[in-house]
Amino acid sequence: MSVYFITGIDTDIGKTYATGLAAQFLRQRGVSVITQKITQTGTAGTIADDILLHRRLMGIDLLPEDLDGTTCPYLFRFPASPHLAAELENTQIDPKYITNCTTQLLEKFDIVLLEGAGGINVPIRRDYLIADYVQEHRYPTIVVASGRLGSINHTLLTLEAVANRNIPMAGVVFNHYPPPDPVIRNDTLDIFRRRNVLVEMPEIDLGNIPDIDFAPIFCDTL
Repeated sequence: MSVYFITGIDTDIGKTYATGLAAQFLRQRGVSVITQKITQTGTAGTIADDILLHRRLMGIDLLPEDLDGTTCPYLFRFPASPHLAAELENTQIDPKYITNCTTQLLEKFDIVLLEGAGGINVPIRRDYLIADYVQEHRYPTIVVASGRLGSINHTLLTLEAVANRNIPMAGVVFNHYPPPDPVIRNDTLDIFRRRNVLVEMPEIDLGNIPDIDFAPIFCDTL
């Protein structure tokens, strides 16, 4: 039983697509897998928007664990960092509760893909970062990056933060959407390939979901 953590170099970088597509890849190869979201902000629903997208990408209906909140234990209305969104609703996120939910999922599924919120150093509470949480659990981490201008710096800083905390690195997903300048894209890809396992994610058409080869990242699982 394993947990992989999916983070990004920024918000809206493609973590949700990478998480859902990675789950689809594993599921199609007979792996018992489920996705989880550490917390969702900016939502008014009773089920996390990102979980809904995960299931669509996986080609499956909502699961009982989605309906009872196990796959996303904290939902907040205000679109902000989790610590602030929670405070605005007069509450705080309890990391132990998130872990308890993950443990429940591991009782039924072999792999949990746990999607973060924003980047690795986003606060869950004012005194506690997502990086603190991942470091405590030593979850192998997948970093979602892109080829847009500035992503080299943001990606290398994220990889450095992960390495400095001795968090295991599973690999980098390079998101090709929105299409970057091809000269910058190719140079960025070359830099990332020299440093880590890399999987490329094309622009996604939800009407024709591709089967992306995540085998380099999950080689120890398959």
